[in-house]
Amino acid sequence: MLTTLEKVIFLQNVDVFSEVETEKLATVAAIGVEVDAAPGEVVYVEAGPSDSMYLVLSGVVRLHRGEVDVTRARAGEAFGTWALFDDELRVVSATCEQRARLLRIDKEEFIELLADHVDITRGVLKAVVRRLRSVLGRVGSGAGVDLRSEGSHGESTK
Repeated sequence: MLTTLEKVIFLQNVDVFSEVETEKLATVAAIGVEVDAAPGEVVYVEAGPSDSMYLVLSGVVRLHRGEVDVTRARAGEAFGTWALFDDELRVVSATCEQRARLLRIDKEEFIELLADHVDITRGVLKAVVRRLRSVLGRVGSGAGVDLRSEGSHGESTK
């Protein structure tokens, strides 16, 4: 069982929490629940409800659509992250490839936490925006997207 401090150290390296101040991560860590999963155990299924995200503490989780592999989440990585931000059904299934220890963050508890802690909300939003900008930067160069003016509407450049 991880201590709150160990959870905080782990959360510091998760992209969606990378912009949240370290001392504020203890609040996020408090809602994280450790889950042990056996090889072959299904964490969630494609088209199932998006009710939580997971962080891999140890082990490997296979993300797949039917029998087609999408990726694998390994120690230190998060999966199911978008479940915290929308109500769409899952787009992949998650199955443990080997024994795994996971940290589960429930969507409803996360939403309540964001409502009560503006500073955490701000950090999470900054991280999500950075991630989206990165994706846009990769596809934007060939898609005729001008990213230079993004976010500057109505702002002074002086």
